[in-house]
Amino acid sequence: MTTENTTAPVRFDTKIAVLLRADLETWQRLNVTAFLVSGLGSELPELIGEPYADADGTPYLPMFRQPVLVFEGTKETLTAAHERALARALPRAVFTSDLFATGNDRDNRAAVRAVPGGQLDLVGIAVHGPRNAVDKVLKGARMHP
Repeated sequence: MTTENTTAPVRFDTKIAVLLRADLETWQRLNVTAFLVSGLGSELPELIGEPYADADGTPYLPMFRQPVLVFEGTKETLTAAHERALARALPRAVFTSDLFATGNDRDNRAAVRAVPGGQLDLVGIAVHGPRNAVDKVLKGARMHP
């Protein structure tokens, strides 16, 4: 993270991004986004900030230190982004269409494990890394409306 002074906006050297398939229903978009970013937070603890507390001292869980940008694209855009994320060895999480039919973590992992990487029916991918590398992974995607 770099800042020029204490009043300037914070500009992060890294980016957290979620890419969703454009044909998902609203509930699916929200569900997929929540699942995907949980993978990044658990594997990259440096992305998590300090716990929160209100003025009464009630504690709240910590959250990401930086914004999560959400994009959308076609099935082909997701496939290309997945390939680029792998080629750049960026930390990533995937959500496939098969996961909508499972009901637990064990079955989710089994559903992904059953399909070769190049044949995954991706509906979402989350990545973290240097801003320019993430931008290249997301080539062809657009900001979620």
